[in-house]
Amino acid sequence: MKRRHRAFASEAGFTLLEVLLATLLMTVILAALATVTAQWLPNWNRGIARVQRAERLATGIDRIVADLSVAEQIAVNGDAKAPLFDGAELSVTFLRTALGPSLRPGLEFIRLVEKADSEGLALVRERAPFQPMATGGQIRFVDQVVLIRAPFRVSFAYAGPDRTWQPTWHGQGQLPDRIRITVRDGGTGQMLAVSAAVVPHITAPAECARAKNPTTCVTPASRPQQAQKEEQQL
Repeated sequence: MKRRHRAFASEAGFTLLEVLLATLLMTVILAALATVTAQWLPNWNRGIARVQRAERLATGIDRIVADLSVAEQIAVNGDAKAPLFDGAELSVTFLRTALGPSLRPGLEFIRLVEKADSEGLALVRERAPFQPMATGGQIRFVDQVVLIRAPFRVSFAYAGPDRTWQPTWHGQGQLPDRIRITVRDGGTGQMLAVSAAVVPHITAPAECARAKNPTTCVTPASRPQQAQKEEQQL
């Protein structure tokens, strides 16, 4: 028994050569894992960043569509003949029902405008409580919220009853029938598929609500397209 025990004891453990080989093999495996991780991790981070940008872009577009679709055809005072709607290629100002749990019922000014900050160009949403004011008066906007940031850029276009798109909409007697929201890649200028068009819910003056016959109050230029098609069929 003692002889067997000494024989087993002499064979136990690793030789120096085996330790060196195991260390070399472990080094090769760790180096391979490090190489794969170095190539895979940046791609993963870029993929996550693209997904986050796409989600923020979709949220911003939804907010723009929701605001423009409920634009009100109301003037800033009783003397103004045109409703407040000032549309340009990179900005649009209008009135809508106040939105927010802590806001009083009523209307508010909304402006969607492209601005530059430390991180580049961004489409910003601004608001201000509505109050009658002189025509051409300055509105003090507050609560700036960034909706869409570079590398995306947003531009607007407007169409009336003739369905012709134009880059501006100033001093018109009614709201545009369609508002196009174009999203482009700031680097390549390519138009993205998330671009959309908005149909305002209100296209008739507020006086039509008090008219005895609303159909005579609405001018042919402000009537829905479906009604025009029905007239043409008749």
